[in-house]
Amino acid sequence: MKTYNKLVRDNIPDIIKKNWATPHTKIVWWDEYLWYLYKKLLEEVHELLEDESKEELADVQEVIDAICQYKSRNKEDVLTIQNKKRVERWGFLSWIVLEKVE
Repeated sequence: MKTYNKLVRDNIPDIIKKNWATPHTKIVWWDEYLWYLYKKLLEEVHELLEDESKEELADVQEVIDAICQYKSRNKEDVLTIQNKKRVERWGFLSWIVLEKVE
């Protein structure tokens, strides 16, 4: 038996059953769920660093969407704030690294 102890997509237990294995799962409470979301976000970012595919970007976005939902943050509101910051400070398209300020 392999131990994972990580948040998985809702259909993963059914997929495991279809492969003739037995998933052992639990449903977590609110604060614990947020902790698992943040842990999952780190996992997905690490995977993105190893494989810069659209699929890995989509996985990162899926976790961010789940965090927004958990925190009752409207995705459109988050995008509005993102765009506001983009107007005020621009994005990250110029490849600028701030080394120090004297």
